[in-house]
Amino acid sequence: MIKAKKSLGQNFLKDDAVLQRIIESANLSKNDVVIEIGPGHGVLTELLARKCKKVIAIELDDRLIEMLRNKLRNKENVEIIHNDILKINLPELVSKYEIQDTRYKTVANIPYYITAPIIRLLLETKIPPSEMILMVQKEVAERICAKAGEMSILAVSVQYYAQPEYLFTVPKTAFDPMPKVDSAVIRIVTSNQQPVISKKNNRDFFRVVRAGFSAKRKTLVNNLANGLQLDKKTVEEKLIAFGFSKNTRAQELGVEDWQKLIEFL
Repeated sequence: MIKAKKSLGQNFLKDDAVLQRIIESANLSKNDVVIEIGPGHGVLTELLARKCKKVIAIELDDRLIEMLRNKLRNKENVEIIHNDILKINLPELVSKYEIQDTRYKTVANIPYYITAPIIRLLLETKIPPSEMILMVQKEVAERICAKAGEMSILAVSVQYYAQPEYLFTVPKTAFDPMPKVDSAVIRIVTSNQQPVISKKNNRDFFRVVRAGFSAKRKTLVNNLANGLQLDKKTVEEKLIAFGFSKNTRAQELGVEDWQKLIEFL
């Protein structure tokens, strides 16, 4: 068995019960196409292949490619691609396999050190997956699924595009090698969540959000005034008119609050 490579953040899932719960959570049908990121030893890939039309498994580690192709050689609906998910042309891949009309799902045990870039790629790509079932660090899962009052820039960024849901916790003992922290499986649903969002709207939205979260210990008034180079008194007046107090902090606002706030600034 090929050992995990620390530099790639590999922790191979070995718990059969957890694997089965992931499959059940994905709600797969024979018409579904799944893009799996980081198939590792292919244990989840095999289970996915039994449930859906096609599995496109993208693996960066060149040590695993031959093993995966041999292991899954009898699975005609599995395609192993040797590439880096962060460098691959995802719209081109989706177009190549003609899945842009039927949509697709993503299933992944994401390396923790690149969780945010992968999620951002999947959310902002031209043709995003309709659903993602992702294994991430438990603390990150809780942050992504947070509600107004405990929001972070990560939570706002994900919830701007989609609806995340915390599904279940996975203990660190379910992996080999065992990581230092527990994990969690989340579902992120992108279909029918947002109207078509222009690049300009994206820039405006995240420019204000980044300013709002720029200093955790400071109030929203201070952060927006400093980050956007606006008059502090003017920002304070607009926030009060909007229904917030001058002591409001960024974590208290939900996505809809940020969207409305942009119109005031």
